Amino acid sequence: MTWMLYGANGYTGELVAELAVRRGQRPVLAGRSAAKVAPLAERLGLEHRAFDLDHADLDGVDLVVHAAGPFAATSKPMVDACLASGTHYVDITGEIDVFEAVAARDVEARTAGVVLLPGAGFDVVPTDCVAALLAAELPGATHLDLAFLAGGGLSPGTSKTSVEGSGNGGRARVDGELRSVRLGHRRRSAAFRSGAADVGSIPWGDVSTAYRSTGIPNITTFTALPSVTGQLQAIFAPLLRTPLVQHVGKALAQRISGPSEQVRARTRSEFWGEVSDAEGHTVSLAATGPNGYDLTADAVLRVVDRLLAGDVPAGAHTPSSALGADFLSTLDGVVVDEPVRT
Repeated sequence: MTWMLYGANGYTGELVAELAVRRGQRPVLAGRSAAKVAPLAERLGLEHRAFDLDHADLDGVDLVVHAAGPFAATSKPMVDACLASGTHYVDITGEIDVFEAVAARDVEARTAGVVLLPGAGFDVVPTDCVAALLAAELPGATHLDLAFLAGGGLSPGTSKTSVEGSGNGGRARVDGELRSVRLGHRRRSAAFRSGAADVGSIPWGDVSTAYRSTGIPNITTFTALPSVTGQLQAIFAPLLRTPLVQHVGKALAQRISGPSEQVRARTRSEFWGEVSDAEGHTVSLAATGPNGYDLTADAVLRVVDRLLAGDVPAGAHTPSSALGADFLSTLDGVVVDEPVRT
């Protein structure tokens, strides 16, 4: 079976392509620019195609890994093309509205016999699997908190997406509904494997995906965040949304090279979650993994293997609904602790 990596010339796309070749896989590399994709394909000895998303060339392709963000702009046309051609869709987004939009196409996907699986990397495989593991430990949970720490710095694509969302504040799941909240509106301590850390709330993809994976109606996501972030965001949000600031920010983001192999090798990612129910019972769980970009490349390739093997039914999925909560433990370098009850 044939699969395609679209956005192969991007920072994460190149990591996925290189790891795929080391594992004996032969994806078709693709992107908007032949001048950018062809040198990578030649170096790796792979076929390549060049097309824009309004004229997607998916002929003979069974699955697409879509790695060309920002996904708010690129996901829909690629999903459209995949549904039209009967091609499975996988991406590495962390954008909440993209998760919501893809989930809304579940009936279309099942009718077309297609799997739609957004968030198949650092966003949101680890946190989604932690959420599902915790939900299984406390089936009546009403609240879920998820936190992560990521070392090593950002890629150009991630930086550009961050710029786009910089003026939008936070998001949380409240009583089953997505709500806009102040960035950092909640703070708490998270018991990571390396030790407790103070974290603040941010708009992470799990406020969409973990709700579908677990049914828990109240979900907040956290990371290390200065305590004044929320106040600063509220003050400067109108400025951050202006076309001039967005243009400058995106231009600067494109100058970022992404973490080097050496930086990735010496940095780790950490994850923690806690569920609670109306009776006051809580269960928490911590996990660690490699640098988030290395974790993404590994996770994507394992997802590809599972989908091409026919292990996942058609429809719109989260990582844990497609592959099971234990999928996290299969990833290279990941350690998952036993749940702690209180």
